[in-house]
Amino acid sequence: MIDTIKNFKVLLTACVNDRKGVTALEYGVIAAATIVIGLAGFGAIGTDVANIFTNVAGKLVPAA
Repeated sequence: MIDTIKNFKVLLTACVNDRKGVTALEYGVIAAATIVIGLAGFGAIGTDVANIFTNVAGKLVPAA
């Protein structure tokens, strides 16, 4: 039983000292935040661009 506890302690210490998983998680959070901000920005820009095209289309005269 003591050996099992010692092995668990060694495994736990190794997991705490391993920073690879934390780095991957940080990159995932940064990527998710970038996507959310990008979608919000494109949504606002898309509405403005649609309004511009609507205004231009309303000013066009059909060819005779």
